Amino acid sequence: MTGMKATGQKQLMLFSGRTHPALAEEVAKELGIEVVPTRFDTFANGEIFMRYLESVRGSDAFVIQSHADPVNESIMEQLIMVDALKRASAKRITVVTPILGYARQDKKHRGREPISSRLVTDLFRTAGADRMMAVDLHTDQIQGFFDGPVDHLFALPILADHVAHQVEHSEITVVSPDAGRVRTADRWADRLGAPLAIIHKRRDPDVANQVKVHEVVGEVKGRVCVLVDDMIDTGGTIVKASEALFEQGAKKVIVAATHGVLSGPAAERLQNSRISEVVITNTLPVPQERSFDKLTQLSIAPLVARAISEVFTDGSVTSLFE
Repeated sequence: MTGMKATGQKQLMLFSGRTHPALAEEVAKELGIEVVPTRFDTFANGEIFMRYLESVRGSDAFVIQSHADPVNESIMEQLIMVDALKRASAKRITVVTPILGYARQDKKHRGREPISSRLVTDLFRTAGADRMMAVDLHTDQIQGFFDGPVDHLFALPILADHVAHQVEHSEITVVSPDAGRVRTADRWADRLGAPLAIIHKRRDPDVANQVKVHEVVGEVKGRVCVLVDDMIDTGGTIVKASEALFEQGAKKVIVAATHGVLSGPAAERLQNSRISEVVITNTLPVPQERSFDKLTQLSIAPLVARAISEVFTDGSVTSLFE
């Protein structure tokens, strides 16, 4: 008989970058483990150095990093972490991106443009990632960009249950802020047993984050409208969409989104709007200066932890949403 059998057992190890350590600690607590201690240094010229302070050989490694501001630095740091795991002989490496950077650049709108989200997934595969896990990708097609298994998690149950406890189901109309979010809004409508409305928006192709016209398709008069989206960036689109709903007679508008990017004037815009509540998850850290009274942040950690556990035990991630 040739060869040798190992007597060891599988070992789950969780690693965190510096972007959102609080979320990693929450996930670790849900799993009943600790985040692997890691040393990070940033050189004077901006280069990143890191080293794991424990052996990772043969481990089932999960590297969690939210691609938050500064996005490019967050991505590069996670790529370096993956490379270090590969060279330290981790058995399997899963990249956990609660929010994937460049996910909005998933197709070419016009000639001579990049498909940057494909580039990012290619980089992780090249670095040594075997698997990817993400929460509410901007579009489902991004799953096909990564050459390996992708676990696409949905924050819908967490956000929808919160909204359901605030408002009577019979009063709710779920609203998609644009044609691209109709599938997401449809899932919301199914879960809440509510009708669906759509806002048709026409963008200015030459100005980023600028919407020219809103048209509401569906009955919203006298209804509590729940505007659903995958992310809130500057808040301009959401605020204008809410104004369009109020013009059509909406009684109340609640905004629900997975990722609270909240760039620039977003906090001020949302706070000063007629929106009643903005509900997001903690896929991204929200610093004090970007927080505001109407903001409610729910934890995604239990969902991520359960998904990690299912992957580690060769269970079913899909079963979490059925």
